[in-house]
Amino acid sequence: MSDPVAGFPPAQERSPRRGMCAAILSLQGVTLGLTTPVLISVSGVDTSTALWVGLGLTAACFVLAGLLRGEWAYALGWVLQGVAIALGFVIPLMFVLGAVFALLWGTAYFLGRKIERERATR
Repeated sequence: MSDPVAGFPPAQERSPRRGMCAAILSLQGVTLGLTTPVLISVSGVDTSTALWVGLGLTAACFVLAGLLRGEWAYALGWVLQGVAIALGFVIPLMFVLGAVFALLWGTAYFLGRKIERERATR
């Protein structure tokens, strides 16, 4: 077995939950960024408000994806899922997209925890 790359733990020590949840948040960040023009053109939201909401949620997803080291970050991830679903009150399709991402987030979170528990018992 070779030495890990500087700054990165060996593969067997990396958290599968963190990796999967970070991937979901990154994809969700892209999706929320793409809601910005929809907020402006379809929903008629003021441009500055749409930029703050759309790009703010995008930044929150990307920043949170990098902060998934403590349980508090996962709690914020759940809050972010609720906010994405609540965006459906402005863009009705976000009820569906938000629910899909919440389902993906929940699957990544719980499956990742299960894998971590099984690794710990080994």
